[in-house]
Formats: sequence, C-alpha cells, structure tokens
Amino acid sequence: MSEFNIQLKPVYSCPADEIPSCVNLPDGWTLAWHQSETLKALRNREIDVVINTAMTGDGKSLAAYLEVLQGKAYAMGLYPTNELARDQETQTKGYIKTFKARNEPRVTRLSGADLEIYAENEGLKKSTAISTRTHQSEIVLTNPDIFHYLHRGVYLTADDSPDKLWGRIDKDFDLFILDEFHVFAAPQIASVINTMLLIRFTNRRKKFLFLSATPDENLISKLQKAGFRCKVINPLDENKYRFPDTLEESLELTNKKWRQVSRPISLNFISLEPTFKASETWLKENSNLILEYFQNHPDSKGAIILNSIAAVKRLVPFFEELFQEHHLTVGENTGLSGRTQKELSLSADLVLGTSTIDVGVDFKINLLIFESADAGNFIQRLGRLGRHGSYEKDGKDIKFDNFTAYALIPNFLVERLFQGDSPPLQGNGIYNRPFFHSQIIDRYRQINNFRGYYRRWAGVQSIQLSKKLQHKTIKEQYAESVKVFSQTCESVFDTQLNRVAGCMKGWRETWYELSGNKGNPIAEDAGSFRGSSSLLCGIYDLTEAKEADRFKIYDLPGIVANLDIEMWTEAGFIRTLKETASRIKQPIPKGRFNYCLGFMKLRSYREERLNWKFIYPEDLQSIADAWKVQVLKGIEIWQPDNPWIGEINKKLKKKGLVCYVLRNPVTEIRMRLRLPMHFQIYPICNKYSINDANAPYCIAFSQSALLLDTLAYRFKSKGDETWIC
Repeated sequence: MSEFNIQLKPVYSCPADEIPSCVNLPDGWTLAWHQSETLKALRNREIDVVINTAMTGDGKSLAAYLEVLQGKAYAMGLYPTNELARDQETQTKGYIKTFKARNEPRVTRLSGADLEIYAENEGLKKSTAISTRTHQSEIVLTNPDIFHYLHRGVYLTADDSPDKLWGRIDKDFDLFILDEFHVFAAPQIASVINTMLLIRFTNRRKKFLFLSATPDENLISKLQKAGFRCKVINPLDENKYRFPDTLEESLELTNKKWRQVSRPISLNFISLEPTFKASETWLKENSNLILEYFQNHPDSKGAIILNSIAAVKRLVPFFEELFQEHHLTVGENTGLSGRTQKELSLSADLVLGTSTIDVGVDFKINLLIFESADAGNFIQRLGRLGRHGSYEKDGKDIKFDNFTAYALIPNFLVERLFQGDSPPLQGNGIYNRPFFHSQIIDRYRQINNFRGYYRRWAGVQSIQLSKKLQHKTIKEQYAESVKVFSQTCESVFDTQLNRVAGCMKGWRETWYELSGNKGNPIAEDAGSFRGSSSLLCGIYDLTEAKEADRFKIYDLPGIVANLDIEMWTEAGFIRTLKETASRIKQPIPKGRFNYCLGFMKLRSYREERLNWKFIYPEDLQSIADAWKVQVLKGIEIWQPDNPWIGEINKKLKKKGLVCYVLRNPVTEIRMRLRLPMHFQIYPICNKYSINDANAPYCIAFSQSALLLDTLAYRFKSKGDETWIC
C-alpha cells in the first residue's frame, strides 16, 4: 500500500451581472451567473431544452424552480432515486418558505410506494391517484420511472384512452426537470427522448431542463437531431469559476459577491490491490486513524462510501463498537437499509453507505472515505465533500475546521497519476478542480457508453408509443402526430421501425412456441425503463430493528453470494406483511413483491463471499453461436454447499429469462468491453463444463442482455454487425 496527498483549491461561483426581470429575491440573496442564465433560457421562446452543467453544490436546484417560485410556472421534477426526491422535497419547501412565494405552490412527492399507499387509503385506482395528486400540485417530485410508465399507459385499463393521464399532465405542467441525469445509461436516455418526442408532437412545445455536472453527449446530440432547440449553460467554459490560491484572494472574491461552493480539500490516495475486501481490510486496519480524526477535529461529520452493500453491512457493527465508547454515532445507508435507517443515517457522526448517498443527496460532512469504479464515479463521490462549511447541532451553527478525503483506489491508478517519467500529479501538489477532474477522466478506467443501443433497441419504445397513438379512442386526434413522431424517431435513432416491428413479431412467435403463452418478454424488456426484475426476491430482514422496514427486495445473485437466508413461502411473507401493517397501524406497500422469484428470511450477512454460477442443462455452444438476445428456460444456480438452492432452482428453471450468452469468461468480457462495475453479467456453464474452475461462458439478463447485444459483435470472427432477429 502506498499513499499520496494533494490539495484541492476552493471553488467560487460568479454572481449574476443582473437579475432577470420580475424576480423577487429574499433580502440579502443574489443569483449565481448560471442561475440567472438558466432562468433567461427557460423564458426564451426560441429554446426548448436547457442543460445546466454547473458544478456540484452550486445551486442548480434553485435555478430549476426559480420561475415556479415567482408564480409563473408548474414544474415536474424527475429524480433518479427516491432518496434524492425526498431530499429535494425538503429543499424545495425551504425555498418556498424563504422566498415567501405569493402563490404558495403546493409540493407533491410521488414514489411507487407512496402512490400505492395513497390509492389504497383513498380507495382509488392508481391512475386516479396519479391524476388527483398531480392536479392538486404546482410542483410534483417523482422519478423518471413513473414518468416513463404513465406515458405508456401502464396505469390504465385496456379500455381507457392512452392519453387519459399524460394528455392532461403534459398540458398542465410547463417545465420538466431531470436531475442528476448522468447516472442513467442508454436505455434510460432512449426512454426520455421517446417521451419528449411524444410530448412535443401531441402538445404545444414544453420546456425541459437537464441538471448534470457531466451531461451525456449522446443525449445532447440526439436532442438536437430531433429538432429540439438546446441551450447549454456551462459556467466553467464561460470562466465563471475561480480557484483562489490564498486567503486574501478568497476574501476579495467574497467581497465581490462570489459564492464559495466548495472548500479546500486535503485528498489522500490509498493504493490498494484490486481484490475482494481490500477496502474493508484497510478500513479495519486504519480504523484508529478515522477515530483520531474525530478526536482531533471535534464535531466532525464523516461518510464512508463503498461499492458493496455486504461490505457496508459488515463494517457498520465494527465501527459502532469502536465509536460507542467515544459517544459517536454510526449510521447506515444502502439499498438494503430501511427507510427509517436511511433518514437517521444522515444525522449520524459517521455514515456508511453505497450509491444511495452519492447520487445528489445533500448531506454535510468534512471527512470522506470512498471507493470508486470509474472516473465519473470518483468525481461524483468526491463532490459530496466540501459543499458546506458548517451544520446545525442543538440549535447552534457548528463550523468545520478541516476537509479531508481518502480515496481507496486500485494501484494502477496511483501509478498513472503519480509515477512514471512525467506524472500529471505530484505528491503535496495543489490543483484546481477542472484540472484534477481531467486527469482522473484521462487515466481512470473508461466505461462503455453503449452508443449502439439506440439504433438496435430504442425503436421498440417508439413503436409501442406509436401504437398507443393509434388506439381507437384517439386515432383520429393524433393521426398526424403518429406520422411525424415515427419519422423523427427513425431519424434520431438511425433505425427503421418496419424492421424493428418485424423483429418484435418474431420474438412474440418464438416465445409462444417456447411457452405456449402470449406475450413478448424481449419487447417488454426493451420497452421498460430499467429492465425487468426476473431475479428479484422478497426478503424479510431479521437484522432490521424497525418492523415496517423489514420487507425488502434483493437480487438472487447477491443473495447466494452474500446472505445467510432461510427459504419462506409467498403466503407466509405476505401474511406477515399484512399482520405487521395491522399491528403497527402503518401501511406497508406490497406491490413491489408481485413478481418476486422467491421469498426468504434474511438471518445475517456472510463474512466471506460464496462462489456460485449459473448452469444450463443443454449445450451452450449453439446458444452462444446464435449471437442474439433470446429467452431461455431451464437455467439454474450451481452452489453445492447451499442447503436451500434446490428449492429456489425449482422456480428458477421454469422461468423464461431474457438473456444473452457469450462463449467467454466473465472477467474477460468485463475487461474487453469496459463494462460498468455493477453491470449484471454472470458465469454460466453447461453439463460439460460444470466442474471447470472458471466457467467458460457468461450470461446477462434483461436490460443488461440488450446492452451486451450492442457490443457482442466485437467477438464475432468475421466482425459483422448483422442484427439477427
């Protein structure tokens, strides 16, 4: 292990030259340059799409809702996680109170769980619940998943007009805000573009605002190709940031109303072997270093952000025991943490979490220790630190006196940054953020952007939407819209919808031959927002203190690798859920468990990750040689020491799974295709290779299968890219 340290300069944001007309600001407030420019762009009739790329912590959210706060617009904010939407709800209500908005805009937050509970309590259908909640609000905060599915008629019956929901919602709301959109990949970008085109060709022009410090170039270019008039607000390119070297320079900027958006940071690079539990081991071995930081800097707040939920679960009790005698609290925030646990974690002295806290949630810390998987991930997580100079405790404003970060990174990155003949960084060097970020981007692991997805798969959604517009109840109304919508989709995605329709017909027929059932699993996956959940299981978490939060979902590969569980019946699971809800007099949403593969009791988290792999009873060579997405039945999990695996396999092998199989080991595929860290690809073998130490094949499911399909041609001997339906 080696360690290098650098200093990152503070960041100051330029104030606006002038405040746009008819903007009432609270006393003592001013706008940043990018906030003013964003508002001007949103008011400009010649602009449809605004992309704000201001740095993390520079007030992009305020820029988004300024017009609503002036009583001149209705806005729908779309956030990638429910935690971020919840955080934005608090922030937005704070703006309304501070700005003393004359119209007192009503704020509604909609998640799948909230919507289900509201519909049940009021005795309403989900469609009516959505309509009621959105109609009663000037600001709606939700996720892009709900936005996606309401435009595809998922909440409606077959007899309803497809525009029953979106017809009014798209007319009522003037502005659609998409925050932290850089976390999404090609399938989600395709969904948003399809939906934006639907809105454009069925309603008058609307405004769309994308907020991201690192916007996706594919998104911008395709929006422009679609005819959307785009305006990028980029304060960095416009020289609207300053990075002072001295306290005197900082004071001068403050006097000129420049606002500090990030504090100076001492950044330590911890070089680790890229092995399982390397970060865990370092954290345990250096736990006293962390404790000493809190002792040397009283009233500090810290966060540890890791890639693995299981790692966080194992480390939380370790740090709780270490910190307890020093009267310091430890919190947990992961995808398997209960809602109460997540909310309490952000007020703890030290919070341990995963990606649930690195995507936009605004928490106040001065110590950060983090893993990362790629350049974007590194920059995103580092951006959590230095945003706030103080926090409130017992009614007092507690100021931070130091900002320190430890980056737990693979040794190859340290070598690229600090070693060699002409390294870009020097130990103890001082750098501004743009330069440092550029070095991370240039030298860290680059992940695939799946550009081929749009041409091969985005058209499935286009066809599904065009068919909705041809529904008997609205066919005449949108006759011209269908034509121009389809033509634009073909142009934007560089595809032929007739060809896509032919493929969809073939998939449907093949599925009927395989199963005897109607439907089209491949098209359903291509038409979804994040993909289907064919491997998700219902979990009753016995380690969770709060009863209402014990009911969770988790993916089967993660379960067989990391969890100690006991099989349970669906009836027992649902009965316990209902009994718990009745006893605590608190509704517990159950819709998310409708399509679970199995149900289990979670007893504990394993100290060591267990080996496992998928198996297929027949020859995999012919399946891999097909070079296409297909639906397979008969897949099971091989884990001979697992006493309950046979029970889950009985269910698993009956399911038709959308998948893509390659005749290469997982490690090779990950490396050669530059797949993201959490890309869902797994080892698989057949009856001939079941005893091989490394499975010779790999398999991806659902949306991951579609993404893999866009890259697999690289492994073909002839290198052609023919799309086999």
